[in-house]
Amino acid sequence: MFQHIMIFYTLLTLSISSFSLSVAETSDMVQAKSGCQQKCGNVTIPYPFGIGNACSMNGNTRYKIICDSSFNPPKPFIDASGDKLQVLSISDTEVRIKNSFTIVYCNDHSGKSMANDDYEESGLYPYINLRNTPFTVSFTRNNLFGIGCDLAGVALWTDGNDERQEVMRECKSSCEIKETTARTSCNSNGYICCETDIPKGTKRFSGEVYMPETKNVTKTSNLCNFALLAELGQYSFNPQDLTMEGFLTTYKNVVIPVVLDWAMESNRTCEEEEVNSKTYACQANSYCSETTNIPGYRCICSKGYKGNPYLESGCTDVNECEDKNNNPCSEGICTNTIGSYKCSCPEGKSGDGRKDGPGCISIVYKETVGKAEFPVLKVALGIGLGILIIIIGGFLLHLSIRKRKLFKLKEKFFEQNGGLLLRQLLSSNEKGAESTRIFTSEELKSATNKYNESEVLGEGGYGIVYRGTLSDNRVVAIKKSKVIDQSQIEQFVNELVILTQINHRNVVKLLGCCLETEVPMLVYEYVSSGTLFQHIHSKQNDSTGMPSITWESRLRIATEIASAIAYLHSAASPPIIHRDIKSTNILLDENYTAKVADFGASRLVPLDHTHINTIVHGTFGYLDPEYFNSSQLTDKSDVYSFGVVLAELLTDEKPVCVMRPENQKNLSTYFMSLMEGDDAFQLMNEKFASDGKLEEVFAVAEIARKCLNLKGEMRPTMKEIAADLQVLLRSYGQDHQTSNKNGTSNLPSDAIDLYSIPSYSSTSVSF
Repeated sequence: MFQHIMIFYTLLTLSISSFSLSVAETSDMVQAKSGCQQKCGNVTIPYPFGIGNACSMNGNTRYKIICDSSFNPPKPFIDASGDKLQVLSISDTEVRIKNSFTIVYCNDHSGKSMANDDYEESGLYPYINLRNTPFTVSFTRNNLFGIGCDLAGVALWTDGNDERQEVMRECKSSCEIKETTARTSCNSNGYICCETDIPKGTKRFSGEVYMPETKNVTKTSNLCNFALLAELGQYSFNPQDLTMEGFLTTYKNVVIPVVLDWAMESNRTCEEEEVNSKTYACQANSYCSETTNIPGYRCICSKGYKGNPYLESGCTDVNECEDKNNNPCSEGICTNTIGSYKCSCPEGKSGDGRKDGPGCISIVYKETVGKAEFPVLKVALGIGLGILIIIIGGFLLHLSIRKRKLFKLKEKFFEQNGGLLLRQLLSSNEKGAESTRIFTSEELKSATNKYNESEVLGEGGYGIVYRGTLSDNRVVAIKKSKVIDQSQIEQFVNELVILTQINHRNVVKLLGCCLETEVPMLVYEYVSSGTLFQHIHSKQNDSTGMPSITWESRLRIATEIASAIAYLHSAASPPIIHRDIKSTNILLDENYTAKVADFGASRLVPLDHTHINTIVHGTFGYLDPEYFNSSQLTDKSDVYSFGVVLAELLTDEKPVCVMRPENQKNLSTYFMSLMEGDDAFQLMNEKFASDGKLEEVFAVAEIARKCLNLKGEMRPTMKEIAADLQVLLRSYGQDHQTSNKNGTSNLPSDAIDLYSIPSYSSTSVSF
């Protein structure tokens, strides 16, 4: 009977220990295909890669490694569109290659530009092309480095497997050179070097460095500018790198790697791949895992197995008992099983025998002679009930501790996300505080389907915007900060406080916020028809040659934007300077009514001040040159940015485009030059001759010219601009009767969701 008690106790102990049982999964990628070369020089070549076609996955040349034995020791290479890229190492997720991808721009002593082709003989190439390969440049493991005097940014031409795209990246450097030969990280004060991130999904890229036209850099015209792609932490700057000779010396003496992500190429899910035996790469004792950074999937050995999951033999069993001195069983009695192991206790002991469990317990008892029979059932029930009470009590205690920790964590996040500062700022604005709803993290998590990628509307410099559906079926836009950074927390609080004070039909409406999560979030009304930038520059009407928005609608939208900015400058108390007016920050609702958005960079102006001194913040192409040079922010800075938006509406041209001729890259400069020569008609006539009244078109062009005056004091106020545009709109309405009472006729018939901001549209900068 006593044995029955021990069996009951053993089973109960085993059931309790199963809650904490866990075996770490491992991946061992060192085997090559049978009969194939294992290494090239010092680099191991794991399958599905192979040296030669016969040794790679199904003879696929995409996974072929070229082993060049002309080097000592030999060096491995991959073929990327005819270019040989040297491989430094291969893991189960990444390939590290030697960098030779450098964008070069040099000036000789006369200031004449010299082409990149002059330097290719030194091993530098101004592009990388990974199309038709399983590789993608890792956007989490690499950065783009700018090296040169007075850089403002880097313009890239990049694409995945789709059409080529233009991307602008901020990368600012100074012209102050410290006399030193020591290497240092980029962005250090006084050094001519900067770094920035690269787009996700980059398969191919090239480009050029970019400098503001307002800066004079002739004092360093004999130096070079470089844009270098490199692994994070692998490049350090030295002033000698500013010359071509010095940079080539660094490049030849220091190996600067670039990290590429790789996966098995597929457009299907793992479930779809598993039923396709012809292409499915995962072999016995392994499973498929879908990748997030790049398209495709990877194979991983199942728990209890190791090896190369791509080889035909598959993963092999791990013998956990092989190490007698460090096996998982407490008493050393270990029996290996396929994919697992089993522990047993020696005679006289009972239990699971595992080091991560109760182990083995000695059986101690005395035989009773001439006494009543031992109450086995009562003892077993008592022990079981006691253990059950302990388990329930422990579980309740765990829930209580977890709830307390969660409460403290939410308090910590509230303070970390600027909650105390927000309370202080809202205390003087009770009306705004009452209209702002505080959402819980559970509400927003449920509204966005656990922040599913399919709900992402757009991504900017400071956060990601999700579409969400609240419990009352209202559709909202939820802005979630990307990184926990004090400067970004201040911008978040700034945007929230400003929006609580604004009540205007042409300003995006703030519904509430959430501060109890790791990153703060704002909840806005959902504006369904996208950004003004997308409608102006969309290609949906290229076949007809007509603009995507009619002239009447453009005039109305310009009037609504001007009215909203004039409200910020004149009606708000204290006045508000938006500081980042651009077409990507103008949203259009289902009726194509304009709404000004993104107040993260805005500033409140004291009533007794005409300007405030700030760190320069804005967007290439929209930034006021006077503000850029003086760091003095005034309401006329918004006027200049609005003038650029008017120029976009008039010309359908982007504010900055490196694909245009040199004197036309900056739209505001190009537009002003045409206006001075009375040639602006060549940009506008073909687009609006059959749509608008040319008198109104040229009147708006004249307003844009006044807004783009380089001297802020010569620009009109937004209140004056709004009044002039309203007069033009009323005049146009009297002469052109439309079929739609709200003035939105001839707009695109399909109100598609264009909310997301394209990564190539513009780049915000902060100096």
